[in-house]
Amino acid sequence: MSFQPNPGDEVVINDIAYTIGQHPAAPGLAYAQAGRQGIVYQLIPRGDSIHGAKALKVFFPKFRIPAMVYQSEHMEPYSELPGLKVCKREVLTPERNGALIGEHPDLLYAVLMPWVQGLTWFDVISDQKQLTAEESLQLARALAGTGSAMEQRGLAHCDMSAPNVMIPFFSEVQNSDLNSAVELVDVEQMYGSKMDRPDALLAGSPGYAAHRTVHSGLWSSYADRFAGAVIIAEMLCWSDPAIVEKAWGESYFDQHEMQTMSERYFAMRGSLENRWGSKLSDLFIRAWESHDLSSCPTFGEWYIALAAADIQQAEAFLAALAEPDENVTDLSESDAIATPKESDESKVVKQDAAAVHTLNSKQSRDQEAVVNRLFLQARALEDEDKPSAALEVYRSLYHFIPDNSAMQMEVEAAIKELDEKMNAKTESTEPVPIPFYRSRKFMISSAVLIVLLAGGVPTVKILADQSEVKQQEAARLAEAKAAQDAAAAKLKQEEAEKQKAAKLEAEEKKKLAEAKKKEAETKKKEEERKALQAKYEKQAKYEAYLAKQEQQKKEAAQKALQAKYDQQAKYEAYLVWKKENDAKIAKQKAAAEAKRKQELAQKEALKKERAQNVVTLIANYNKAYNAQKGRKTDNALAYARDFKNLYNTDASYFKGVGKVAARMSAINKFLSNSKYSLPDL
Repeated sequence: MSFQPNPGDEVVINDIAYTIGQHPAAPGLAYAQAGRQGIVYQLIPRGDSIHGAKALKVFFPKFRIPAMVYQSEHMEPYSELPGLKVCKREVLTPERNGALIGEHPDLLYAVLMPWVQGLTWFDVISDQKQLTAEESLQLARALAGTGSAMEQRGLAHCDMSAPNVMIPFFSEVQNSDLNSAVELVDVEQMYGSKMDRPDALLAGSPGYAAHRTVHSGLWSSYADRFAGAVIIAEMLCWSDPAIVEKAWGESYFDQHEMQTMSERYFAMRGSLENRWGSKLSDLFIRAWESHDLSSCPTFGEWYIALAAADIQQAEAFLAALAEPDENVTDLSESDAIATPKESDESKVVKQDAAAVHTLNSKQSRDQEAVVNRLFLQARALEDEDKPSAALEVYRSLYHFIPDNSAMQMEVEAAIKELDEKMNAKTESTEPVPIPFYRSRKFMISSAVLIVLLAGGVPTVKILADQSEVKQQEAARLAEAKAAQDAAAAKLKQEEAEKQKAAKLEAEEKKKLAEAKKKEAETKKKEEERKALQAKYEKQAKYEAYLAKQEQQKKEAAQKALQAKYDQQAKYEAYLVWKKENDAKIAKQKAAAEAKRKQELAQKEALKKERAQNVVTLIANYNKAYNAQKGRKTDNALAYARDFKNLYNTDASYFKGVGKVAARMSAINKFLSNSKYSLPDL
């Protein structure tokens, strides 16, 4: 019989009696967690506490492999490493556990190992549980330490993802034996020099798989580096409320965004740099932009950088975001109104200077989001084959990107490529005037625009004596005009020299292409001459052959005619077969199309039914809630049972829809204790 235990059922394994644990959120159901390879049940030794709990992993038929015994024997020494306690395993074999397996065949090659208390990293992300800076750093250091210890022994988990990273640090059960803030589970795919390669390899989990390298499965000593980098970055950023809000769902990144210049990527990169420093940000960038897993940073590099990370920097950054900007004040009436003697040009210069000063002093996340949005807009214009518009956006964006950053290098490369593309289309020997996007007026206007987009330009009080202001502004205007004239002359000269060099380069390329073309034509003519000569020689040989075979000509003709008849008969038979085969294929295609339409109709019907069921569940919950508030407990219990019965018809689906799972948990508590007050969900 299949293994489907109930809470409190007794199981004897290796002469030790265990009872099946009860799910804390669903009284009356066994404590079980389903994974990709099997189901894990909680076993509590008879007479012992929850601290001695074990996990019994019952594999699906595809993963019941006899070699699991050999693999587990080699894993056991690694159970002493922090984060790998589940490597201490016992495999149920026919020789030792024959009676139990005979009663429950599903337990063949099942694995008994320590039970890890606490949440999974998947739970933290999906519940949007925000961490403190100290918790973020502690979890990231623990994962980096575990990964580094594994790498030093040539090990890799090979399916590192949010569901496989346990956080006993957040367990409600106090455990004095806790030696690591994180624990890795589902280690059956583990890579090691003494491990056998699994028959079925996993290609990584969505949101953590590097799309550039993962095609047929992960199984190497580098397998954890990319996924580990993403999870460490998630842990560090999960104390940043802006990052928590941007999360895709069950992971921070959508799988389609992996290793792309997406908005979530720039947000995480900026959060790492602002809150934890450039070293950790650079490690994340290296992993994200890597072309293979071996190019990703090692866990040892992460561990060193995390050891030097400062919690105060992260906390100070969050505190600065929460506080209003004290340096930004409103202009008083006397500051807002220019004196009659003050020229219009002087007022414009003052206002522009205030805007530029504000831009340089305030590097908010809102401004970074605008910069990222402009970068994505330029990319989109490039894809739409609008190089001129894309070039303008890139050049206006260039002035506001941090020096020596990865984005600055990427924008420089894009500007250079688009420049070459535009110059190749329109060549001119005349000097080009200064582009408007390099002018001082445009740079200041762009600065004002970006600051406005980031949240409004703050005004700055300017207090100065009127006579001194006039003298200073006159000197500034003279210096600015002289610098602008010098820059204009230099730019004209640079543009002229650049166009001249481009023209010379184009002429050289043209000459080289013509020489290659001429050489190719000469070579082609020589090949044609040789081919013609060979043809003449072949014709002569053929004519000599015909002369020798003149006597057998009639017989050969008769054989050829007979062969023609035979060939015609075969061709006609082929046509009959082809017609029948085409009809058969058409019939199969029609049947397949009908089947596909039927399946689509069934899926659509299921989708509508599930949507209606969700509405019904919410309605039942609200009825139970209102009945309880109206002190109609019997009615509330009836609605609660209706909710539970409908939920159990498709629990796997309802669990991932909105707050239905939370409502189910509340209903179970209410059914087990009618005095429990249902929350307003």
